[in-house]
This record gives sequence, C-alpha cells and structure tokens, in this order.
Amino acid sequence: MDNSPSPKKRKLAASMIHEAPMSPEATEEAADLVARNQQLPPTAGADRISKLPDAILGDIISFLPTKEGARTEALASRWRGLWRSSAAPLNVDCGDLPCDDRVLDIFSSIVSNHPGPGRRFCVPSLVLGDRPDAVDAWLRSPALGNLQELEFWYRPYRRPEPLPHPPPSSMFCFSATLRVLTIGNCSLADETVQGLHFPLLQQLGIELVSVSECSLHRLIAGCPVLDCLLINHGYGFRCLRINSLTVRTVCVKNFRQVNDQLKELIVENAPCLERLLHLDFDYGLHVSVLSAPKLETLGCLTDGAYISKQDYLSRFEFGTTVIQGLRVDSLTTVVRTVKILAINMKTLSLDIVIELLRCFPCLEKLYIEAESMRVKNEWRLKHRSLVKCLDIRLKTIVFQSYQSIKSDVDFITFFVLNARVLESMTFQIGARDCNEEFIAEQRRKLQIENRASRGAQFHFTSGRCARSVWDIHHVSDLDLADPFLC
Repeated sequence: MDNSPSPKKRKLAASMIHEAPMSPEATEEAADLVARNQQLPPTAGADRISKLPDAILGDIISFLPTKEGARTEALASRWRGLWRSSAAPLNVDCGDLPCDDRVLDIFSSIVSNHPGPGRRFCVPSLVLGDRPDAVDAWLRSPALGNLQELEFWYRPYRRPEPLPHPPPSSMFCFSATLRVLTIGNCSLADETVQGLHFPLLQQLGIELVSVSECSLHRLIAGCPVLDCLLINHGYGFRCLRINSLTVRTVCVKNFRQVNDQLKELIVENAPCLERLLHLDFDYGLHVSVLSAPKLETLGCLTDGAYISKQDYLSRFEFGTTVIQGLRVDSLTTVVRTVKILAINMKTLSLDIVIELLRCFPCLEKLYIEAESMRVKNEWRLKHRSLVKCLDIRLKTIVFQSYQSIKSDVDFITFFVLNARVLESMTFQIGARDCNEEFIAEQRRKLQIENRASRGAQFHFTSGRCARSVWDIHHVSDLDLADPFLC
C-alpha cells in the first residue's frame, strides 16, 4: 500500500517551503562561489556529508523544524526520502508556520504517514480546543513513539484565560521518554496529575494552565532531573514552593492583580538554582529565597515602570535583606552569589543602583533599561567618600535607551571613572543618532579617555542590546547561561 501523501498534499507542502527568488546581490555572490569552486581540486568540493550513514543524516534532519526538514529533500538525491523515513525521528514544529486548517491538515498527513519514532511535537495550544480528536489521534500515532519533546504553547494576547477542558489523556503517554514538556491552555485536574512521573524531563513549561497548588507541586516533584521551570500565566494557585535538587532556572510570568494567580514564590531548597527570573513586574509578587547557594542571575527588578500604585511592586527577600521594587529597605546581610542583575527603571537613579551594588557586592554584569523619567545623578560631592571605599566589580554594563541628557551622562560617568575592572559598556541609542559625529561627542561627554579601566571597550548601537522580559516566552528560552544576553 502506498503511504505517500496525495499529489494535492504534496503540492500544498511544496508551496509551504517555496523559496522567493534570490536578490541580485545573492545571485552575484552565488556566481562568485561557483567560480571559486571551479578553481578547486576535483575532491575539494566533494559532498562528504551525504556519505554519512542514514542514521546520522536522519538524526541531523530531526533537529530541524518541519519547514527546514522538508527542504532537505531538495539538497541532493541522497537526501530524498530521509525526512519521511524512520532514519529521521519525526519533528513536527509549526512555530514559524500559520496555524490554519491547511497547515494542520498537512501535519495530519505527515504524522499518519511517518513510521516513527518521534523527536519533537510542537503545536499551538489552541488546537486542544479546536481539534481535540485530531490531537488525540496525533498523540496515539506510532509516528510519535518514544517522543522526547512535546509542546502545546500559546501565543500571548491580552489577559487570556485557560480553556476549561482537560488535555487529552494521550498527552501523558510519553512520560517515560519526554525531556521537554510544555502544557498549555487547559485545566489540569488533581486526578490527572496524581501518579504522573517524568524520569527524564529536564524542561517543564506551564503556560496558561489552571491547576491547584498541591497538584502543581506534585507535578514538579515528579520530575527528578528537572533543569528549567517556567510558570507562564498560571491560574488556580497563589503560592509556588521550590524544592528541587536539580533545577537551575526558575521563571515566573503573570498578569497583574488576578485573584487566583501566583502571589508568592518561596525558594525553600534549591542547591543548584542559578537563575531566578521574574518576567512581570506589576502585580506585587512576593519572592523569598531561603536556600539557593548558587544563585547567580536575578531579574527583572523594577521601580514600577508600568504601574502607578507602589503596592503592586514586587518584593524580594534574601534572608533578612529586603528589596521592595528597587529600593533596598533592609540590608542586614549581603548576597555575594549574584553576578548578573537586570533592572528596569522608571526613574534612572544612581543612588538606587549604588544601594543594589552594596546588596550584591560581587555583581559582574548589570543590564539597565531606563524609561523616560530622570533625576539628578550628580555624584562627585555626594559620593566623594563612597568612591574611595566602594569596590565596584562590574565587568559589563548594558544601558538601554541612552538619551545623552545630563542625567544619563552623570550616571554613566560614575562607572566610567570608578569601575576599575570594567571590560565593556554597551549603549542603545536612537537610529538617527547612530553616526560618527554623535558617538564622538558621547565619548567626550562620558570622559572615556579618563576611564578607570584602560582596557574597557565602549559600544554604541541602534539595535537592541539585551533581551527584555518581552523576549522570553517559552521554557526553551531559559536554557542559557545569561538569559538577558542578546
């Protein structure tokens, strides 16, 4: 029996991967490449990759998203058929494709005709409500046997609410093999979670899910090798307690002032936790860190850039040290482990940053995003005695929305003239200011020639120079040593 897709489906699939004509520049570059290749020895341009065994080629293809995986069939006759064979574990990922009936029908055809096994299955969580029977059939297909990554993600939109129905029971039939799991846009009943165990799961994302507090903790406890945890717009629980011997990254993100959403995060015992990310800063989350001896990255702290009520500011507690918003209200003990800090300031204030440096004395990298409000940041008289005793260990400063006004210049000059181990400082400037004359003027204003660290480099760019809270959406975005590095 011929299991290949129908001519109509093949035509649709081909239209999805059709390339636009090359630009004149690309055509010229390609012609130059051909000319250079003709000058090489006969064996220099040999296709050595195609000589690899099917198993290795198939494994390479399986790491590509669906669209790119399908394109490999056009590379050479040697590659034809590999994408649809058991040599290439199936990777169904519509992250860069429109989620319409045409695309979903093609995915159904792919799943029904692939012999398996599966590597990754990633589709929008909306299909759980729109096509529940199709989803259940996909998950039960032999093509997804031994699946390693399963993601039902949702595209952010204004104040969503999770779908009231549970996920299909077939979602959890891969619990023994999954390494990445994103549960999205559904309600998890206590009886569904009870007994779940994911022995290999390293990344867990909870996106737009309604689940009780006890079931959430039971779900996390059932992941003994968990590395990254994302709680993105969760409902039904107000407190999250982290007790994990393996987790290295915890990230929470919520909408403001919704009664049944997360209000308290308590890190009780996380000996491997390195990154603690709070990606919303306008609903008064209370964070307590009781035991996280390896915590190095913290963000994003804010003074209320997007809110009017100070009661909505988040509160961080490290033992008896308290930070409300960006203000250090109580500094009884310093936090020496934190080396990377991201802050969002409605009011650019050197005094506040100096207090944070006292709280985190070993800080090496500082990301600052400043909004429109500025205050005087004159420091030569006010902090004259402080300069002599404050040990600034900053090596990297990233300053977004630099405006070249006096407040900005005074703020930056403090670090230019006093940060003795500074290695680099990057400024985001307006596109119209990205010219040699403007940059030369800034170097003069900032007294870069008198810098305390002679080896420090200074960069000006009109593009984004750091990832913001808006750039981190899914659990796969967290597996980075520095999640704010652009």
